[in-house]
Amino acid sequence: MNKKILLDELKKNMETDEGLPLFGSATLVFGEGDPEARVMFIGEAPGFFEDKVGRPFVGRAGKLLGKLLADIGWPRGSVYISNIVKRRPPENRDPLPEEIEAYKPYLKKQIKIIDPKVIATLGRFSMNYFLPNAKISLDHGKPVIVKTKEKSVLILPLYHPAAALRSTNVLKELEKDFKKLPALLNLKTKA
Repeated sequence: MNKKILLDELKKNMETDEGLPLFGSATLVFGEGDPEARVMFIGEAPGFFEDKVGRPFVGRAGKLLGKLLADIGWPRGSVYISNIVKRRPPENRDPLPEEIEAYKPYLKKQIKIIDPKVIATLGRFSMNYFLPNAKISLDHGKPVIVKTKEKSVLILPLYHPAAALRSTNVLKELEKDFKKLPALLNLKTKA
């Protein structure tokens, strides 16, 4: 079965799963991009603008993400962009551990369908999903191979674009780390 159909089915399942946290109080922001993408970006949860339009990374942080992609010559549509928690937490608060846990099976299926070569995590919550003991200030830009039962995937922890909007130093680090992506993709695909 093709990946787009599988993703559409997964999205429909999420839309009707009343047991998911934030069901009924926020818009489902499933994810978007190329289902055949070799790179998947995963953030923490949708924000205000994402909740309004049902798309990931469309506010100021999304504009920065688009610029960073353009700077390395990748159209936004050539990658896949999603979040761990797929509905906006109230007041834009951090996702709660039980929310992350509840959405985990859906994210696992989404990753399995897309089957990216590289997962670029955006921010500490996304990074800690894959690397529970990592610290964003120490581990950003350092690729790590994570092995699952099925396969290995290369994880590149990145600062969240929203953090880069608040700090010039974080922005410089994010820009520098982002430029590693094309080379990492080539390394991974040759391995």
